[in-house]
Parts: sequence; C-alpha cells; structure tokens
Amino acid sequence: MNRLFLAALTAALAGVGAHAGEAPAADRLSWFREARLGIFIHWGIYAVDGIDESWSFFNGYVSHDDYMAQLDGFTAEHYDPGAWAKLIEQSGARYAVLTTKHHDGVALWNTQQNDLSTAKATPARRDLLEPFVKEMRKRDLRVGLYYSHLDWSHPDYPVFTRTQRRYVEDPERWDRFLRFREGQLRELATRFRPDLFWFDGDWEFDAEQWQSAALVDSLRSWLPQVILNSRINGFGDYATPEQGLPISPPEGAWELCLTMNDSWGYQENDHNYKTPYQIIRIFADVLAGGGNLLLDIGPHADGTIPPEQVDILQQLGRWTRAHAEAIYGTRAGIPAGHFYGPTTLSADGRILYLFLPHRPDGPVVVKGLKNSVDRIRIVGNGTKLHSQILGKQYWSPVPGILYIDVPAAETDPLMTVLALQLHGPVDLHRE
Repeated sequence: MNRLFLAALTAALAGVGAHAGEAPAADRLSWFREARLGIFIHWGIYAVDGIDESWSFFNGYVSHDDYMAQLDGFTAEHYDPGAWAKLIEQSGARYAVLTTKHHDGVALWNTQQNDLSTAKATPARRDLLEPFVKEMRKRDLRVGLYYSHLDWSHPDYPVFTRTQRRYVEDPERWDRFLRFREGQLRELATRFRPDLFWFDGDWEFDAEQWQSAALVDSLRSWLPQVILNSRINGFGDYATPEQGLPISPPEGAWELCLTMNDSWGYQENDHNYKTPYQIIRIFADVLAGGGNLLLDIGPHADGTIPPEQVDILQQLGRWTRAHAEAIYGTRAGIPAGHFYGPTTLSADGRILYLFLPHRPDGPVVVKGLKNSVDRIRIVGNGTKLHSQILGKQYWSPVPGILYIDVPAAETDPLMTVLALQLHGPVDLHRE
C-alpha cells in the first residue's frame, strides 16, 4: 500500500479534504442528506434494441458488433431536456444522475478523448449532456453524473484478458487507459461541474491498480465540493446498495438505487412495473433508515420517456408534494417495535412522522413514547386527530400505549402520514 493510498484513505475516514478549500465531508453532504429523492437515468444506445446495457454483449447474449450496430439507430430526435428536468422536479426529486458513459464506452457528451460518442458516432450528432445540465440548473436541481471506470469497447482496456490481484500484462497499455479515463473525467468535471459523481464498475481491479487514491485526489482538486459515491474501491462519501432494500441501513450517508421495473435501460418487453404504492412503500423504508432513494427511468432511443414511467413519477410527485415536511430535511426515525411502520423525525427531533403502510382498520398504536404529545395531525390536510393513552401505571417507568384514531375518509390514496408534535425532543423507553 503506497503513501498516496494511505493519505487518501486517512482523509476519507477523517472526513477532511486533502486540498485547500475542500469542504469537510459533513458539509459536502448536507444538501444530499436533505434531498432524500433522486432520479437515475439510464440512457444509451442499448435503448435502440431494448437490450441490457453493456452486459448483453459481455455475457454473450449478442455479439459486440451487433450491440454496437445500435449506434446507427440512436437518434435522440425527440429529446427534450427541458421536459426531463420539469418531470424530475414534479416528481419531488431534488437531484438526478445521468449515465454519461456506461460499460459499453459510448459517451453522451462530445468527448475529445476518442470518437465513441453520441456527437460523433450516432445520428443524434450532438452533445446530449450539456443541454440536460443546463435545464437542471435552471430549476435549481442538483446534477449527478454516472461514469463507468470500465470501458469494454476501449482498445486499451483488458476486458477479456484481465488478471486477478495484479496489474494487467501490458503496463504501458494500462497506463494509456488510465490517462484516457482521467481525460474524460477532467472533461466532465471542468465542463459540467457536477454536484455528484456516481461511479460504477470498480470490481475488476483493486484500488492500487485503478489508482483510486490518485483519482479521488484529482477529483477533489478539480471540484472541492463534489460528492463521490463509494464505488471507487471504497473511497467516496456514501454507500450505494442496489435493488435490494437493506434490512439494516448502512452506516453514514447512503442511497438505494432502484429500478421501476426489472431493467435499468428501456426494454420494450419489460412490463413488470412496481406500482406507485410499492415504490412509495420502499421510499418510506429508505427514509426511515436515513437514506435516499435514487429511482431509475430508462428513456427510449428517441429521447422520450415511456408513459408508464411518466405516470409513476407524476403520482410520486403528488404524494411527495403533499408530504414534503415528512420527507425533506428529516432524519431516520425511531427503532422498529415502537411503531409498526416507517418513521422519520424532524431535524430537531420534536416532530415524529408515522408512515402508515396500510389504511388503518382500527387505532394506530405507538409504544414506549415517554414524551407527552401536544398535537397529532394528518400531514397534507392538517386534520387534527383524537388520541388516548392506555396502560400507564403510576408506579412504573414504562410509558402507556398511545392509540390514535384515523378517520378513513381522511386517508391518502397511496400512503397516509401522521405528524406527532412532541413536548421536547423524542424520548423513548428502551429496556
């Protein structure tokens, strides 16, 4: 382990920047922790035939030549980045992450490092990233850029000749590839100045081979405030569990990336969409664990977004607008067992939000709450609710059980949220 690696690791663990002017990790992450919802966008030539992004040729389902033939069908003729940004804003998301280059190596911007881009190799004939970033900025939305370390189409990347735990057989070739990667990342950082870099594909080589410490060092020198996900061999600011909802939330900042159906990019035959309720239910669990949800969409090759995905985002947006106070700027809720459902807390801990997983058939129950409750209301419409405490014994420190009546006519069609205004910061009885 070299000194550069140790220095970067020490800085990452301490949350202290390696460069003058770099913000501590807690400051860099403040907007991210408050945002709670982002939109992932997988868009690339794989939408032409509706096949798996990059993996379809890597796993031998199609040949590399047949996969790359999709370049000829990628038109982006109806691409409207302003409409994308508007829909993202309407969904309630505060940021979005766009795939600038997946493992197939096709760049959505006019990279000067090679000719494999939408600007040079497809009928779209233009930089698709620049207008998206501009439209996001107009709406004061944060910009995240996905970038794959891997490049399974690059002549210097050892895609089928890689070896484990040592450098590739041709160090000069590998160095050329690393310079190519650095050149593309420098372009992305200096041209578009993203708020967040979302890396992928670090698994084929270790941190020393990828020169991950040096990469982080460069990124921080170009953009001192930029947030980095953890897929830089463990370097970075936050964890990114994928698809499966963690039973125990990761420590620190984290983000669940989730597809709407079973595919990241557009696939015509994938109709296995989650319902708006199912997505909101997962979102509520993520909120309760103190994380963010990065919900994926996969546009068509022409740049339009499938109507099923638009509908889900619009329904999600109605719900997030109605329940904004229980989502944005909140923190992880109370431990399971006190309430049978997800919860969040206001930043000062004085408001407890209860997310009701189902329409209540009887009173909602909260156990072990030592605080007195000043007021209970339904978030979104302000309806005040009646409650009572039963089972409290004067001789016991164990709090009584709080029962809350919720009129069926006042519930939300997707998920109802209650706000409990507590007397003081939340205080729980824990045996």
